[in-house]
Amino acid sequence: MSETTRFRTTTRHMLKESKTYARQTLMGGLSGFESPIGLDRRDRIAALKSGDIGFVHSWDINTSVDGPGTRMTVFMSGCPLRCQYCQNPDTWKMRDGKPVYLDAMIAKVDRYKDLFKATGGGITFSGGESMMQPAFVSRVFRAAKEMGVHTCLDTSGFLGANYTDEMLDDIDLCLLDVKSGDEETYRKVTGGTLAPTIEFGQRLARAGKKIWVRFVLVPGLTSSEENVENVARICDTFGEAIEHIDVLSFHQLGRPKWHEMRIPYPLEDQKGPNAAMRKRVVEQFESHGFVVY
Repeated sequence: MSETTRFRTTTRHMLKESKTYARQTLMGGLSGFESPIGLDRRDRIAALKSGDIGFVHSWDINTSVDGPGTRMTVFMSGCPLRCQYCQNPDTWKMRDGKPVYLDAMIAKVDRYKDLFKATGGGITFSGGESMMQPAFVSRVFRAAKEMGVHTCLDTSGFLGANYTDEMLDDIDLCLLDVKSGDEETYRKVTGGTLAPTIEFGQRLARAGKKIWVRFVLVPGLTSSEENVENVARICDTFGEAIEHIDVLSFHQLGRPKWHEMRIPYPLEDQKGPNAAMRKRVVEQFESHGFVVY
């Protein structure tokens, strides 16, 4: 592979004036990906808009809860929400990630495509909030679909307006975080608004996509019967698109990152739900006819 590269884009100034950047091979959580060195602000903005680069926090190969089969889960940098129970506050700011070339990401998917096909797995984009970088994610998904690889988007849906209907075509599954069932609680939990999540879920349903809903159960914050019932009613509007609902019990595993970054952790003394509370919430969802994990 050459030591330098030029971004491929239709932006006029990029075609004529863009600098040539040296490549570096990243290590650590981005081991093996290639990245430009010294990318200036003008080219960074243009390359993000075109999807020629994406700012990435880390990636791994797993068989956990990021979709079916063995998956390559890519954690993108940048998120507009500030969830009280966030496990990865180090992904909030896009600039804290590393720029990764589109062709390097596609090459990584290609490397593992036989494994994905053998296990029914694929690629999942998570975050942070991957919808902050729609061009990059959607171009990788398009390439993945051309390889016959399953695609999954893990999102709050808060930035659903960033996705065109054409981009939705290449999403096989969405892990949709429905963080609350009413605006007041949603704002308290995330600092954002609930309506975009509902609208995005309904768009996915109309497009014939599959949804796994995720709901984080935090005693005293999201646990009230009324809030859970409202979440269930929202899920009702997604119809047959929902394959199941994951009730995720709150835990303190993300707290060390908040401490390390010297950010006050709002749930410092919060405990997880007991078995009785979790059972009640699961039964509430099941009463609406949902499969619940």
